[in-house]
Amino acid sequence: MTKKKLLSIIVIVFSLIIVSCSSNNKFKIEKGIVGEINTKTMIKELSTIFKTDSLVKNLSEGAQGDNYFQEDDEYYVFEKGGKLLLTILPKEQLDSTSTIKSIEIHDERFKTESGININSSFIEINANNNINRVESTFSSATLFLDNLNTTITIDNEELGLKEFNTQKVSKEQIPDLAKMKTFIVWFN
Repeated sequence: MTKKKLLSIIVIVFSLIIVSCSSNNKFKIEKGIVGEINTKTMIKELSTIFKTDSLVKNLSEGAQGDNYFQEDDEYYVFEKGGKLLLTILPKEQLDSTSTIKSIEIHDERFKTESGININSSFIEINANNNINRVESTFSSATLFLDNLNTTITIDNEELGLKEFNTQKVSKEQIPDLAKMKTFIVWFN
């Protein structure tokens, strides 16, 4: 009887470990991977991957539309309760067999192996990643992390600059506590 109890306990513990590992994978970010999405994932698979969440489609007019300034198709993933998790853009518009172009992260549970998430400050990003270059725009600075194939945008306000400023920003000028505005994983 004690062998049966011991076997039952081992099976339960092993099952909990498997469930725990699979739930951690649901929110991991690696190069070419966000949760259960990878470089080979097609748009038509999103409804299966996010079957317990809500998938909202905002489709462009594509090449057939009258809008010359065409926008990309966008797929928003909301969890139950309405919290936005991800914004997914396909490589090809109006094509369910298209793979993913990029994913913007909106939820802090999605994180890299080193713990970088949407709430991370510049000091955390810089300490755990190789920032290959910094590009300035009128309203922000974009950090390029080639090891993860991601871009991170930081507002000029966080940098201590006026909103519409053309000043070039270097990595050394970014305050340690500057927070990111966007965190995008690219799949190219």
